[in-house]
Amino acid sequence: MRMKKLLAMAAASLMALAGLAGCGGSDSSSKAESTAQGSEAQTSAAPDESTGDESKAEPELYVSTHSTQEEIRDISAWELVKEMKYGWNLGNTMDATGDKGLNNEVAWQSVKTNKAMYDLLVQDGFNLARIPVTWGYHMDENYKIDPAWMARVHEIVDYAIDDGMFVILNTHHEEWYFPNEENKQQDMEQLKALWEQVAEEFKNYDEHLIFEGLNEPRLRGTGKEWTGGDKESRAVVAEYEKVFYDTVRASGGNNAKRILMMTGYAASSSRNCLKEVYLPEGDDKLIVSVHAYLPYSFALDTKGTDKYDPENREISNFFETLDELFIQNQIPVIVGEYGNMNKSNNTDDRVACVTDYLTAAKALGIPCVWWDNNAVAGNGENFGIMDRDPMGPKWRFPAIIEAMKNVYA
Repeated sequence: MRMKKLLAMAAASLMALAGLAGCGGSDSSSKAESTAQGSEAQTSAAPDESTGDESKAEPELYVSTHSTQEEIRDISAWELVKEMKYGWNLGNTMDATGDKGLNNEVAWQSVKTNKAMYDLLVQDGFNLARIPVTWGYHMDENYKIDPAWMARVHEIVDYAIDDGMFVILNTHHEEWYFPNEENKQQDMEQLKALWEQVAEEFKNYDEHLIFEGLNEPRLRGTGKEWTGGDKESRAVVAEYEKVFYDTVRASGGNNAKRILMMTGYAASSSRNCLKEVYLPEGDDKLIVSVHAYLPYSFALDTKGTDKYDPENREISNFFETLDELFIQNQIPVIVGEYGNMNKSNNTDDRVACVTDYLTAAKALGIPCVWWDNNAVAGNGENFGIMDRDPMGPKWRFPAIIEAMKNVYA
């Protein structure tokens, strides 16, 4: 791995250890979560020490039951998305940074993922799970992914797949890619190596497994980070997506028919960014990925209001844009991240907001995936809705779950 990447990883590790918050700007088009390590990592509990020290013994690697090629439906993304309802993100977990071992899973929150969590999701009507994964910390100098990390990701994917859910597997918090001309060749080299390995690992899965190439790719730490970037950075993101697309499509197994989610600059909902999402012609197995925490002041701004205003037009404007650019052209969309924060136990307002949000989304056939970072208290981004109690997960805010169910009843 070249010096640029070693330095970037070292700097990011120091930031994560220091708990620095960097929630980005006030752009309501996407959540500034990838640099907000301090705010995202905030939870109500300390890391679980029961996970043990992996350095003392080689972990026994998980072996999937999906080792032979499954039959995959030759179905368009437009038709497949019609089978989805509402979804949930395993946030602050496999996407954590700062540790190169399996303990990264509990670096930002305290609970190891278990199948009971996905059983609870299915029980309450969720049929879509997004599993954010950071891979860069688990790659060697030749971009080889740690087999133990790959096996653990595989195990979690199977928790949801074996419950009949649709699963989105992505790259998340990859602090080594920076979309400009200077960095793009090395970034694309690593991105290609990453997706060659992930695509090979999961090539036998049927249409329930979806790959998402990038998460909020942007000019980190610059004034353009959350303001739509610029023409060059948006074009480089499209080149990154082409590498992802070409690599997966050439990887064999079921991946020629795999549904893929395509992301624009920062996964932003701004019109300029959405118009430049890379969508190869002639492939009907593509979904546009976008993030939107709306209304911004209520849903995402930690210093904003705790009251939801149903007259605010940010939600309706957002879905009108998606309808105009994509839905009217039968291009499917998934809102890969949305949600609203717990602010002084403002549950009634949160219920009203999620009801309006999902009602607008359902009318257009757009599934939405709640960002759950297992954070519920303090001054950070408190999006946690599931109590991941190892003795038995349950909902922290049952009224929000009932609102989701009622929209899709």
